[in-house]
Formats: sequence, structure tokens, C-alpha cells
Amino acid sequence: MDTKKTYTVSIYTENNIGLLNRISAIFQRRHINIESLNISKSEIKSVSRFTLLVKVTEDQIKKIIGQIEKQVEVIKAYYHLDEETIYQESCLFKLSADLLIDNDEIQQIINNNTTKVINIQKDFFVLEKSGNKEDIEKLYHTLEKHGIMQFVRSGRIAITKDKMEISTILASYNN
Repeated sequence: MDTKKTYTVSIYTENNIGLLNRISAIFQRRHINIESLNISKSEIKSVSRFTLLVKVTEDQIKKIIGQIEKQVEVIKAYYHLDEETIYQESCLFKLSADLLIDNDEIQQIINNNTTKVINIQKDFFVLEKSGNKEDIEKLYHTLEKHGIMQFVRSGRIAITKDKMEISTILASYNN
């Protein structure tokens, strides 16, 4: 029996309305949760890149990639295991400004977790952290006891360790 693993899916596409709905429907029909989603421009002008994180079997991911590539706007789709990629997530924490003044522990947390204060206001300050999901979760639980006013985390962004032939495909697509 094929065991479920975490896969990073990279989909290179034209930037068209409705494509996100059709791609998410492929996962929905199979009752597969998309754990993380990021969409951005790619290294080639006019081509977008979807980066999704899913937990599925290898057989499932192969079928999903086949279905995704049937979409007219999709140029190419890939899947990779964690060890084949370099990945990050980003997050922002909004905390009470009083913590900066009255709590020495907050300064230690900031220094020990490679976080950065990106904004200070009269009533609050904002911390930014980039890293893997586990590092962000650990920091969240550390800050939770101090009272998090707001929290947001991005989806995974990833690049592959090995060369991807997509650059050649996209270069011919762009001409």
C-alpha cells in the first residue's frame, strides 16, 4: 500500500480567470485538502506559478498532475518531496506595544528566533518571521502566552534543488 507523503506541487500557467477554481476542484473531487497555496509570477514574463502543499500517495499525485496538465492554461506541472526542495513560509505577528517596554522575555524571543520588528505603533508592534512550518508554530506557541493580537502565515514557497526543464519550456513559450 502506498503511504501518504507531503508533496510540493508547482504549476506553471497562463494567468487566466477561473483557473484557480478548476485546479482546486481537481483536489476537491478527490477529497484532498490543499494545506498551503501560493500564487505568484514566475521567472518568465506573463507566466504564473502556483505552489501547493498536499499530503497524498504517489499514485494520487501522479493522477492529479495528469488532470492539472489537461487544463488549457497549464503549461507544465511538477511534484516534489520536501528533500528535493528548498522551502520557506513567512508570517506576521501583531502584539501589544506594552510587551516591548514591560517584558524582557519578548526581546529574548525576538533575538533567539530570527524574527524582525517591521513596524512599531503606539499600541502595537509587528514581528516578521520566515522559516519552516515547525519554526513558525514553535514561535506562535511561545508568543501565544503573551497575547497575540493578530497572526497570519503565508503558503509555502519553494524552489527545487535540481535543475528543472521548465526554463527551457517557458523560454520557447514566451517567444
